Amino acid sequence: MLKIPEIEIGVFGGSGFYSFLDIKEEFYLNTPYGAPSDKIVIGEIDGQNVAFIPRHGKGHTIPPHMINYRANIFAMHMLGVKHLFGPCASGSLQPDIKPGDFVICDQFVDRTKGRLDTFYDGPKTMHVSSAMPYCTDLRKIVLESAKELNISTHENGTVVIIQGPRFSTKSESRWYSDQGWEVINMTQYPECYLAREMEICYVNISLITDYDAGIEGHPEIKPVTYEEVMKVFNENNDKLRKLLFSAIPKINKARSCLCARALSNAAMN
Repeated sequence: MLKIPEIEIGVFGGSGFYSFLDIKEEFYLNTPYGAPSDKIVIGEIDGQNVAFIPRHGKGHTIPPHMINYRANIFAMHMLGVKHLFGPCASGSLQPDIKPGDFVICDQFVDRTKGRLDTFYDGPKTMHVSSAMPYCTDLRKIVLESAKELNISTHENGTVVIIQGPRFSTKSESRWYSDQGWEVINMTQYPECYLAREMEICYVNISLITDYDAGIEGHPEIKPVTYEEVMKVFNENNDKLRKLLFSAIPKINKARSCLCARALSNAAMN
């Protein structure tokens, strides 16, 4: 029988993250919700064990609407993860947020459909607050580290999550931009909310790769292409590596945030 290691820090991300880690162990892990996107990889960052799952699979074979988000989060829960980093490639909806920038989101707007987005399907019912969906303590740590490293970072932002795998039309993108939302992505929901249901601290790091379908009133800003996304994302990988190596040692294992007690008043009696 597989002996599951105790790991307090986890990371979701792309396949390129493997190059960040001194890999110590890899194994498959099944959950009550099925298999995660790929093997669990246990590596080391600054002397601390870290669990990693590529959310799209190692070869980016799973599109965003087909990811088993519940299995991915529950696998982290089974490992004992309490602090979870969710870096992701994202588009900008505002001209001042440029490709190459990072945005540490503090809010989301869900525009997905049909995704399995709770662990509580009954008979036990829980209504977990998502008023402040991202861990305030982890956000502070990431922002502090980004400032120390001189990474161009926006301290707040609302990410709108679309179903994918298609990109937005120009009309959709204009609508999102006109709402004042900053970031667009395909994977943040239900990933971040499921982490809250498991009382896991979760922080999003949006790696801005493009301007979505362009920005209204800025004809010089062109719509996104997959090639441009990957070019900028690869350029951002080194910055992300430095950011995580700086942030992870700052984590305080004694948690006082809302995440740690998210279920305390969520049950329907």
